[in-house]
Amino acid sequence: MTWELIVFLFLASAALLSALWVIAAKEIVHSVIGLVTCFIAIGCLFIMLNAEFVAIVQFLVYVGAVTIVILFGIMLTRREIMESEKK
Repeated sequence: MTWELIVFLFLASAALLSALWVIAAKEIVHSVIGLVTCFIAIGCLFIMLNAEFVAIVQFLVYVGAVTIVILFGIMLTRREIMESEKK
């Protein structure tokens, strides 16, 4: 086995496991951590394919998307917490 195959298998399994973590997590913060891990693993796979531009676009675009997901998740969960505190 070459080192490229080992790195590929590691990154592919990291992407799959973190994608499953996104689905299975109950907390929004844990889902976001899994999402970031998945995006990083996929970006590294693009780098292994010598598609550096696609990898950089992947990192830049999805950093913004993850930030928005975090903001919406925090806004939505904070509303429910604040409404339960008022009652």
